[in-house]
Amino acid sequence: MNLDEVRLERQKCLSWKNIAPINSAIEQLESHECSVVFGDIIEIEIEGISKEEKEKIEQTAKMMKPWRKGPFKISDILIDSEWRSDKKYDLLTPYFNLQEKIVGDIGCNNGYYMFRMLAQAPKKVVGFDPSALYYMQFKFLNHYIKSDIVYELLGVEHLELYEHKFDLLFCLGVLYHRSDPITTLKSLYRGLNDDGELFLDTFMIDGDDEVALCPQNTYSKIPNIYFIPTVSTLKNWCFRAGFSEVEVLNIVKTESDEQRKTPWIDTQSLEDFLDPSDASRTLEGYPAPKRVYIKAKKN
Repeated sequence: MNLDEVRLERQKCLSWKNIAPINSAIEQLESHECSVVFGDIIEIEIEGISKEEKEKIEQTAKMMKPWRKGPFKISDILIDSEWRSDKKYDLLTPYFNLQEKIVGDIGCNNGYYMFRMLAQAPKKVVGFDPSALYYMQFKFLNHYIKSDIVYELLGVEHLELYEHKFDLLFCLGVLYHRSDPITTLKSLYRGLNDDGELFLDTFMIDGDDEVALCPQNTYSKIPNIYFIPTVSTLKNWCFRAGFSEVEVLNIVKTESDEQRKTPWIDTQSLEDFLDPSDASRTLEGYPAPKRVYIKAKKN
């Protein structure tokens, strides 16, 4: 597989009829000097912005709904994303040091986590995500942030073929979308330098048995969910992929203060996915979403 050929093919998405108008709108935005605060809300303050330009920025941002990751604030425009991604990032922050490290974010969405990483002065940050819409959101934000982040319209399957390896990889909320989780973990393993670390979160089910839930059709109304393991099973997957150490960092039930419906998604969210008479179950009758966070090491 030639990655440059894959990149050229993926660039064709910029001409799709639902993407081309967004790309054009971003390229017509004015260039400004900005100050950025990489806090729980990534705040972009634009100097000398006019009322007309502010309206144009808001209209462009609304073209890119749904906004899943965030939040972001551009001047006084709050992009209140479906997920409070700061909660996940703040949970993981005590466990890593990114200074002068080569970092990859697999399934990077619009780049919220990558922008937060800049505060730790990594050597390089690369995001992998094949979604054209999420790339547009990143391009829109980076028009003002002007970071050196590299955004690749590639998937985890391209990682082991990439031009270099990584000191740290983040794979957050991706594994349950993969029909072959062990192959995915092997790709992540091969994408790491020796002594590299993987930070991963995925849906889990309670129990000590080495088993996984395989939903027949949907889980929490999400169709592309394949396997939801116990923690023991997830560890076994990691060991089979080659990782020598697996540490469970936290287990967190998804609550409505982290995932909820906002004007920036125009779609359903957590409250619509749970049994209205029993919030401990999904609409399908499965256990309600709970996530396990792990750190796996390659020796």
